[in-house]
Amino acid sequence: MQLYFTYKIESDFAFLDEEEYIHVVKTLRKKQGDRLELMDGKGFYYGAEITEIGKKEVKLRILSSREIPLNWDFDLQLAVAPTKNIDRTEWMLEKCVEIGINSFSPILCRHSERKQIRTDRLEKIALAAAKQSQKSVLPKISELTDFGKFVRESKADQKFIAHCQSTELAELKNAFVYSPGTSVLVLIGPEGDFSPDEVALAISHGFKAVSLGKSRLRTETAGLVACHTLQLGVAGIR
Repeated sequence: MQLYFTYKIESDFAFLDEEEYIHVVKTLRKKQGDRLELMDGKGFYYGAEITEIGKKEVKLRILSSREIPLNWDFDLQLAVAPTKNIDRTEWMLEKCVEIGINSFSPILCRHSERKQIRTDRLEKIALAAAKQSQKSVLPKISELTDFGKFVRESKADQKFIAHCQSTELAELKNAFVYSPGTSVLVLIGPEGDFSPDEVALAISHGFKAVSLGKSRLRTETAGLVACHTLQLGVAGIR
């Protein structure tokens, strides 16, 4: 099923923005009367018929709608220090969306080698991955935030920081306690790991230090492993 993202719904009509317009009208040569499957990123799919093609926008009449809930029942939040090579972070985000996350927060750490990101680009990558993997709800993509500020303001039910400064840490798969509706947040550090002060700050704000296994992982691999570990673990419980 080919899905298209509608950025706006008014009454019985949905609208496609310029980017979807180019794909639908210029590439696929769709015309008035053709039908499309739409998603709104909020949990609903729509069957719709093209009624009007403008210069940069497509207007469609909604013919049917159905709610498609996510196939996991807990809130999975990932906060990651972006890699120096942004392609690696973008790859990780794509794969984590395919597996299933609810939010992705880039964080700026002491050892971060990348100080800037393009949130709009990450949002486009997340949207493409959600459409490809048929995730009905788009994950929230946050702006790059200072580590200390992020840690102090985090409100997840279960909070973990994965680091490599000790070999005596509990593994994430054993530390997480599944409960329907619970929210879980995992912090993944930069290539140089979190600093000892950052680990201490996180722990003082309710985070539990965990390991992602015996191998030393790249940042993007660690993010993917954390996401997969939690989804796989919960799937095995339900």
